[in-house]
Amino acid sequence: MNLVVLDGYTLNPGDNPWDQVAAFGKFTVYDRTPADLIVERSRGAQILLTNKTPLRAETISALPELKLICVLATGFNVIDIEAARQRGIPVVNVPEYGSFSVAQHTIALLLELTNRVALYDAVVQRGEWSKSRDFTLMTEPLAELCGQKLGIVGLGRIGARVAAVAHALGMEILAYNPRSRMELPGIPVRWLELDELFRQADVVSLHCPLTAENEGMVHAGRLGLMKPHALLINTARGPLVREPDLVQALQAGTIAGAALDVTAREPIPSDSPLLGLKNCLITPHIAWATLAARSRLMATTAENIAAFLAGAPQNVVNGI
Repeated sequence: MNLVVLDGYTLNPGDNPWDQVAAFGKFTVYDRTPADLIVERSRGAQILLTNKTPLRAETISALPELKLICVLATGFNVIDIEAARQRGIPVVNVPEYGSFSVAQHTIALLLELTNRVALYDAVVQRGEWSKSRDFTLMTEPLAELCGQKLGIVGLGRIGARVAAVAHALGMEILAYNPRSRMELPGIPVRWLELDELFRQADVVSLHCPLTAENEGMVHAGRLGLMKPHALLINTARGPLVREPDLVQALQAGTIAGAALDVTAREPIPSDSPLLGLKNCLITPHIAWATLAARSRLMATTAENIAAFLAGAPQNVVNGI
């Protein structure tokens, strides 16, 4: 088998060896692949591996030897899965590798919004506490989460872990899923329609995949339903949020704050109006990127390839 990785750097920047995957045959890994080199680098590959490098219909049609597409992620919107299906090419993903890490990052963002840890550390480092006339120094308000309502949009693996931590902190869990409703043992969940969730929640956290139906689902209308003290957290996909509407809501005080690990364009443009807003935290799409999570991703990718070669593909997302 000829295996080609189109954008391997984010999965293995040097600490997560490819050995498990490389064992299946001739193996070539590129750190990154620009659009004009995708077809050239993919020619001759029976197995293509990609994280964010897109494989559109015209690319797939130009690769007659291609037999399997491995997505080095859970989300697979960079692949034209219908074009692959028409060619009889399975597209496989890694559905469960980062739920602990993403949930942890989600809670970290929430606590940064409510407890202002970085801000208060900066206050101390600047010497302001040393000059205080009291044993404590309160320059910014803090918020307790106990008794507040967390609205989870997309209560799946990640959302369930976020719910468990939030419940332990005394939060009430609200949830919306467009189809199935997950049971969480020991955690009461109140299911609401989407608009009502935005209306009632003190914190809204997005954990749903990006689809054609939900792109831009967080828009001015829904932001306008939220409480003035409410917070928005997005560790899912950037295009779920209409960023101009979010900027306006943050500037106008429609909502109190937001924390984003993802943006509509990545990397974020240097002139993005989100940058510099005091009530908006942004991290560079790192919620998934702990070594523990990336190691699980690597191992499952190897298992996906082994299952395909054994004639029993697993984690197939395009119905083949």
